[in-house]
Amino acid sequence: MKYPIATRLLLAVALLAVAPRMLAAQSTGETIKWVMPRMVKIFGAGGIRQLHAYGTGTLVSAEGHIITVWSHVLDTDEVIVVLANGRRLEAKVLGAEPQLDLAVLKLQEDDLDLPFFDLATASSASPGTRILGFSNMFKVATGDEPVSVLHGVISARTKLTARRGAYQVPYDGDVYVVDAITNNPGAGGGIITTVDGRLLGMIGKELRNSQSNTWINYAIPIPEIRKVVGEIISGQYVREEKTDEEENPNRYNPFDFGLVMIPDVLYRTPAYITSILPGTAAAEAGVQPDDLIVFANDELIQSNRMLKRELGRLEGGDTLRLIVKRGSALVNLELPVRKKPGF
Repeated sequence: MKYPIATRLLLAVALLAVAPRMLAAQSTGETIKWVMPRMVKIFGAGGIRQLHAYGTGTLVSAEGHIITVWSHVLDTDEVIVVLANGRRLEAKVLGAEPQLDLAVLKLQEDDLDLPFFDLATASSASPGTRILGFSNMFKVATGDEPVSVLHGVISARTKLTARRGAYQVPYDGDVYVVDAITNNPGAGGGIITTVDGRLLGMIGKELRNSQSNTWINYAIPIPEIRKVVGEIISGQYVREEKTDEEENPNRYNPFDFGLVMIPDVLYRTPAYITSILPGTAAAEAGVQPDDLIVFANDELIQSNRMLKRELGRLEGGDTLRLIVKRGSALVNLELPVRKKPGF
């Protein structure tokens, strides 16, 4: 049976409209094969109190620029990056913006000509979009093994209201909340894409929702970080420091816990405790003079300033977990965060 020309044209248009969806549904394997060379495994600091010493990164230039989350893994002089083919290279932190939970690394080798994601072509997506999540969760890949891939769906795009341990998360912009368990140890810095390979977002850290106290799985949309990444790579980025008052008007400080710290005379004065005020949370918890604070709620503390900044993110009712170095031993301590009068 022959159809009129107009009918045949309508059928052709309908088939073309369906074809991309059919292609996407049938090409997941090809998408994974295309994305894998653009993913890297990151190995750095960790190991104390079971903090993972590994993470995930994504290549964003042929010269070896990598985006990942800002975390304790990068707090070392030597970061090792393993490419998809198993090649191990040293990388340096080129720049970071903790307010975006973002760090940019640069591989320390020339003439690399690597496959990469062009951030300028990153897409946006709406709830209901099917996604793939790529990351080195649980350190499943250490050499040329492929990273993990998860199937999921974007549940919502919303503001991030979550906590890391007892900390309020600095990033407060939009995120994709996904129906897939993407945010596992080591997954931070991975990516989510559409099933046909369009880059959508960078997987964040392991977080709990501050309202429901449940773990959330999310990714930061690439447009939220794209401008800063470009400025860091070009050397034009200047970070606008927030004051403690801007981060938390009801901020806590060492004295609120009974901690008297060594005078902060250098930019990176170690967080040594000189004395303990009697009858305070620190005295009750067994903190001692000459203790060196190494970790506060799983965050590595490198200076007095860093300790004050982390304490400033606490809220009444939280628990302050400290790891202190006492002689040659590491001691775990817990201090209640008592609500301040009037709050």
